[in-house]
Amino acid sequence: MRLIDPDAELEFDPDAIYDGPSKSQKKREVEALQDLGALLVKLPEAQFKRIELPDELREAVAACRKITQNSALRRQRQYIGKLMRSIDPAPIQAQLDAFNGVSAAENARLHQAEKWRERLIADNEALTLFLNQFPDADATHLRQMIRNARDEAARSKPPKAFRELFRVIREVMQDK
Repeated sequence: MRLIDPDAELEFDPDAIYDGPSKSQKKREVEALQDLGALLVKLPEAQFKRIELPDELREAVAACRKITQNSALRRQRQYIGKLMRSIDPAPIQAQLDAFNGVSAAENARLHQAEKWRERLIADNEALTLFLNQFPDADATHLRQMIRNARDEAARSKPPKAFRELFRVIREVMQDK
């Protein structure tokens, strides 16, 4: 007597029995979230303050930044990974990419800021155009920064005001 139907093998479709991602795939996803959490822990303080995180995750990352013991550090990183499973990691990754200058939009903004800096230093009327496009900018501060950058270039001094002008322009462009 045979218990197995000989025709059953022909009807079996392995794609029809998909029951979700494999255990290995789930583990890779969890490890990727823990790695993202580790990047948050390693962020410089200024960037950590600016990044938008849920309160519970922010507290966990802040606590992890203070831990020095290896086993406690590992447990805290796992906890951060657990918290990250309940949120969408894409916005956090996008903010980290922006901090690292990875995104194309961020690169375009930086190039535009560089062009504005060059125009402002080269042409007096460029300030009027800049202020028309970015009305929230502090005109007096910009005039002073432009004057200092021109003076540095004329005297062959280190480009401190040149860099500061770029930083101010970039901040004004981000605020818009």
